[in-house]
Amino acid sequence: MADARQDQQHNNSGSVLAGRSNLALRIASALVLAPLALITAYFGGWPFALLWGIAAALVLYEWAALVTARFRNWGPGQVAWLAAGIVYSAGLFLATIGLRADAQFGFAAILFLFALVWATDIFAYFAGRALGGPKLMPRISPKKTWSGAIGGTVLGVAAALLVAAAFGIGNLVAVGVIALVLSAISQAGDLLESAIKRRFDVKDSSTLIPGHGGLMDRLDGYAAAVIAAALIGVARGGLDGAARGLLVW
Repeated sequence: MADARQDQQHNNSGSVLAGRSNLALRIASALVLAPLALITAYFGGWPFALLWGIAAALVLYEWAALVTARFRNWGPGQVAWLAAGIVYSAGLFLATIGLRADAQFGFAAILFLFALVWATDIFAYFAGRALGGPKLMPRISPKKTWSGAIGGTVLGVAAALLVAAAFGIGNLVAVGVIALVLSAISQAGDLLESAIKRRFDVKDSSTLIPGHGGLMDRLDGYAAAVIAAALIGVARGGLDGAARGLLVW
């Protein structure tokens, strides 16, 4: 019995150390990737397009790798999944570039989305670990909780509103409602990618980013949010004013 308790304590200690190591890797990766995303977003133009073109290509590569590993022979199932991956990665690229293309509000719109998605993701992680409670969708993502989802949404909306206020965007009530919707969509995108990985029986889409897995794992929430944001923006401001349509109410 004593040996069993010692083994359990050893396993728990190993899990804690592994968790801390993984968190350190996540932070280190973020300290590299976040400044790169912010700098290219500031300058826009071809550096921004190049970065997101590479990102979309890598997302498609990871998606295709999952599909081809699962379906050994070509067939309707594989074709459908590959087509979905093309639409997903193209939507990620076109939505991001389309919003940034707005000369007046493009940079603000991208920072608004970065702040929203990053804060939602970070605070959902920490709120879920600190508060625990009922699981959000245990069959899809066993670690996610309602407390994490709510905490992430609250702080995500707050971060987005701070960015909007810093750029002098008016009608923050309407912008806050949009941020609330996009935060929920971001978390839905995260859950969707978790469901896809469960469908293909993998933990991560790849091992490209230390502590994060693949680029799909890092961009799942952002991809969903930016595509939804671009659709809202285009519906209100047209193709040339998508960022204005998203932020100006």
